[in-house]
Amino acid sequence: MNILILGSGGREHSLAWAVKQNPKCDRLIVAPGNAGIAQIAECAAIDILDGDVVATFAEENAIDFVIIGPEAPLAAGVADRLREAGLKVFGPSKAAAQLEASKAFTKAICDAANAPTAAYARFTSAAPAKDYIREQGAPIVVKADGLAAGKGVIVAMNEQDALDAIDDMFGGEFGEAGAEVVIEEFMDGEEASYFLLVDGENVLPIGTAQDHKRVGDGDTGPNTGGMGAYSPAPVLSDEVAAKALNEIVIPTMKAMKDQGMPYQGVLYAGLMIKDGQPRLVEYNCRFGDPECQVLMMRLGGQALDLMLACSEGRLNDVQAQWADDHALTVVMASNGYPGTYQKGTVIKGLGDLPETSSEYCFHAGTAEKDGAIVATGGRVLNVTARGATLAEARARAYAMVEQIDWAEGFYRSDIGWRAL
Repeated sequence: MNILILGSGGREHSLAWAVKQNPKCDRLIVAPGNAGIAQIAECAAIDILDGDVVATFAEENAIDFVIIGPEAPLAAGVADRLREAGLKVFGPSKAAAQLEASKAFTKAICDAANAPTAAYARFTSAAPAKDYIREQGAPIVVKADGLAAGKGVIVAMNEQDALDAIDDMFGGEFGEAGAEVVIEEFMDGEEASYFLLVDGENVLPIGTAQDHKRVGDGDTGPNTGGMGAYSPAPVLSDEVAAKALNEIVIPTMKAMKDQGMPYQGVLYAGLMIKDGQPRLVEYNCRFGDPECQVLMMRLGGQALDLMLACSEGRLNDVQAQWADDHALTVVMASNGYPGTYQKGTVIKGLGDLPETSSEYCFHAGTAEKDGAIVATGGRVLNVTARGATLAEARARAYAMVEQIDWAEGFYRSDIGWRAL
């Protein structure tokens, strides 16, 4: 098969790494890709937000299957355009992708499905939003309604921070994403990610993970896109996962189908778990990043078979085969992230890292310049390892981190601390 993956981050590098291990994969192209991806696949510089461009490229390259990595092409309707062109696609329609593209849409669907989630209110102007915050008090959660690259959520522990967040959002800090705001009840507990494949009809759980959103050790500092992750997540026990599946996910998928927008692709349910009871924090319509990296390391080549079955409506015929293992990834980021940071700094030592089924460094924001690997983003590398225990996976990952020579980068030293 000729396979095209859309995206350029660590998630897409791990997807490419897993797909490449499957004998069904003959040719692999990633658009636009990055310096790490270029070492295992062809890269193509095309506009992945333009469905016509992607459809033409797929036709010219005899592509059989398209895997859409990030949320922006899904929200732009690229999956719909590719399906119209007769391609097999992994990723939901534009209508179904509203589950991630609009917080207000998700809340309405949860209401219809009677799925447990935080109490909320939605606002299109600042004054009533501020009145609501003063009425409710803190802690409270303020979310930009639209896509804000993982940064449009403010967990305000005091009232002033919440009011400031309203000013920032309606003041344009998150662009169009903040034109509407959802304010939610603060939920305490332990957060975890539950990943499922949905083919429009059937739902197949494919793993659990826990990521670390705060920039600093001990979960301190501002929220980021994720500074590390591990799988499986102990807090998502079989019993809690079954509750999440039956009380949250399946009712939501039924509500989506009832409203004429059946869901097809990976569904990422972010859950808050307290006293064994899960509640929905958010849905994402793609693999989490960096959770995808630990899932792909554990799934390997079978990931392609599962995604193909999902795209063909055959999920009832397949099952994810899990080894009794653990995986952990450490994100190396540019100094200053999630604020301003320098681009173009040189990273050394990558060529000496192990590349095995249990150890791999996925690139998230890199390019090649004059024969050197340079950082092009905030989150730059995902140093990932697998082991029989979480402690073993962690030791392997951090041993690799120590080999990387990059003075302009930093990382958290405590990934996996909750489980360990």
